[in-house]
Amino acid sequence: MASRQHTSFKLVQALGDEHIGHEARAQADDHLDTKVWLRLLACSAQIEQHVRQRLRSRFGTTLPRFDCLAQLERHPDGLRMNVLSRYLMVTGGNVTGLTDQLVKEGLVTREDDPDDRRSYRVALTPKGRKDFAMMAAEHERWLGELFGGLPGADKEALYGQLGRLRVHLARRRAAIDDDSTTNGT
Repeated sequence: MASRQHTSFKLVQALGDEHIGHEARAQADDHLDTKVWLRLLACSAQIEQHVRQRLRSRFGTTLPRFDCLAQLERHPDGLRMNVLSRYLMVTGGNVTGLTDQLVKEGLVTREDDPDDRRSYRVALTPKGRKDFAMMAAEHERWLGELFGGLPGADKEALYGQLGRLRVHLARRRAAIDDDSTTNGT
């Protein structure tokens, strides 16, 4: 226990009060599951904050706009609005508002879906592709700066461990959902 407290204290010293973020909530006697969750949140928030600030200052855009363009770039034929909403993990109303802005700026098109007259298909315009390519190159450089200095083997190990965590969480969620359905809760 003393070594964990010492490690946590060293982390606060290394980061400083202004950068500790979500991990400031963790206590020495918290369950390890809680500490892992808070550390994941803190790392994610730290990276996200940096990317948001850079997107805003360099391109005058937001992370949701960047994410939307990124999804559309991966799907050259475009996506139905409801599929785009699921990929972005936001409501249909949020996607509609975001799409309206991007259409107005000439970055995406929104057209009737030929396979489903009730749906719209959204796709990047040539301008949208060009603008996104420029942003994506900068984004990749920023991440390289953030992760630079961390040995490649550490990044590979972390990537593998996080992948296993994602699979584990999906399986646990499915098991929990099955149990709640079976037990009627």
